[in-house]
Amino acid sequence: MLHLSGLNQFYGESHTLWDMDLSFPEGACTCVMGRNGVGKTTLMQCIMGLLPVRSGSMSYRGQDLARLPAERRAPLGIGYVPQGRQIFPLLTVAENLQLGLPARADGARRIPDLVFDLFPVLKQMLGRLGGDLSGGQQQQLAIGRALVIEPRLLILDEPTEGIQPNVVHEIGDIIRRLIDELGLTVLLVEQKLPFARRVADRFVLLDRGRVQAQGPMDELGDDLVREYLTV
Repeated sequence: MLHLSGLNQFYGESHTLWDMDLSFPEGACTCVMGRNGVGKTTLMQCIMGLLPVRSGSMSYRGQDLARLPAERRAPLGIGYVPQGRQIFPLLTVAENLQLGLPARADGARRIPDLVFDLFPVLKQMLGRLGGDLSGGQQQQLAIGRALVIEPRLLILDEPTEGIQPNVVHEIGDIIRRLIDELGLTVLLVEQKLPFARRVADRFVLLDRGRVQAQGPMDELGDDLVREYLTV
């Protein structure tokens, strides 16, 4: 579904992503992992068009992404939940969700029932300000906002960061439901190894902006964990 070839990215003169060749298969969850500062969020922002790439190609369902403006990527069916959630604290839950609607390719202006089926708490809090929600509820709101466009690819950057354990477990269940029942493709950035093992089908390990290993999740052995994930 999503293919990257020879991808390079720079911050000024600092080379941050090096010759990345990656493919993310359709209908599966791929978890991008690595220590802090290895390029995980940079990679997600490049895919979304929020950071420019110096060279290489990106294609999504056969369409060239590398030269496509950021605002034209969501209508292709790419949902994005950034690190830190980035909801609007002074807007209501309903208004936060409605912000995603203009990115729908079909022009629909109604929040899909799926959002409330997955996150019933959001339906109960439509009039509440986003900033009044707990961290877990804000994360659900951020995921719901991405799902408003009914994406085929969902990118989640550290969705369990700062979230209470019961909500972490719920988010894991929802990710698997989106994949197993709806056929979504999920690209996940995650630091919590138990969560990644429970949710993801495949892994990609990054170190210093380079792909060091990738494969089925059950092939992520203790040696790779020690070398690239242990702090």
